[in-house]
Amino acid sequence: MGMIGGGPGAFIGAVHRMAANLDGDIELVSGCFSSDPKKSKQAGKELHLSALRVYASYKDMIRLEKNLPDNERIDFVSIVTPNHLHFEPAKLALENGFHVVLDKPMTLTLKEANQLKEIALKNDRLICLTHTYTGYPMIKQARQMIKKGLFGTIRRIVVEYPQGWLSTALENTEQKQAAWRTDPKRSGIAGAMGDIGTHAFNLAEYVSGLSTTKICADLNTVVKGRKLDDDGAVLLKFDNGASGVLFATQIAAGEENNIKLRVYGEKGGIEWKQEDANSLLVKWLSKPTEIYRTGNDYLNSFAKHNTRTPAGHPEGYLEAFANHYRNFALTLKAKLNNRKAKAESLDFPNADDGIRGMAFIENVVASSKAKEKWSDFKV
Repeated sequence: MGMIGGGPGAFIGAVHRMAANLDGDIELVSGCFSSDPKKSKQAGKELHLSALRVYASYKDMIRLEKNLPDNERIDFVSIVTPNHLHFEPAKLALENGFHVVLDKPMTLTLKEANQLKEIALKNDRLICLTHTYTGYPMIKQARQMIKKGLFGTIRRIVVEYPQGWLSTALENTEQKQAAWRTDPKRSGIAGAMGDIGTHAFNLAEYVSGLSTTKICADLNTVVKGRKLDDDGAVLLKFDNGASGVLFATQIAAGEENNIKLRVYGEKGGIEWKQEDANSLLVKWLSKPTEIYRTGNDYLNSFAKHNTRTPAGHPEGYLEAFANHYRNFALTLKAKLNNRKAKAESLDFPNADDGIRGMAFIENVVASSKAKEKWSDFKV
């Protein structure tokens, strides 16, 4: 793996590196960790990389890595930059034969996301998008149970992602993460909805297996002077007739990262929240609620495949993140060896998820500004 971004002051880069390293399938061997060459070199030194494989720019990195022998050059690039710096590095990597892991949201615009998918297909390259929360074992369990029709036709989906860290104008301090996430030039046209709303949207569609067809959105900017939304709610209609509610906020003082999902069908449904990620509540119309727990033999193959520890040992955010890297690596290894990857390994967010995430952002912003109550979800 080569990494673009994730240098001094970055948050998510370190998370990516820990996740990629967890299973021993991936080795970080090169990178351009900052737009400042000195900072990039320093980061590479701290990560114990060869100085020859730490680059002053991502363009140099891709060009010089491409010229290395097959058994030395990187297999894929992990891009962990702010949103406005996703498209160009990813495009260049794909065009030069490298597979790509991208932090979400995929790009700055829907147009760019569609272009990246086309480039990936043209060059027969893989794209993995790190929508962390779909990597949890009990989310895999829930998806497969719904897919098998155990709850009948899905009728209602409720997903929420409350945070409180932007309850004040933190971007006016020296807080780097707040600064770029509230800046339209670097974050895009959405704030909270782009940052965490896309996670909630992806989780709802992934677990239910349904696609959104209509939306009705209300976005708010609560903190005075802020340029992007920091709070909002969306009504959803799905392709089977089900309805849903999504809310995402970063001004819910005291909240951390307790993303929560509930899906209801004719016969029952599921409830999951990140603060108790090892548990899945399975609710039935005519019998008591069941509690499914990570690591047990009664779980399906997708849940087991994404579990590392025995029952009762908590697995959390880093392990869920690592599941995407592991599944991507297993799929890539199969591809390099002309083998067919197992269904469990192919189960990671891809370019299609990225495109729907960008469509969510653009549709939600447009809906919030529109006079009409409901808008068609356009991709």
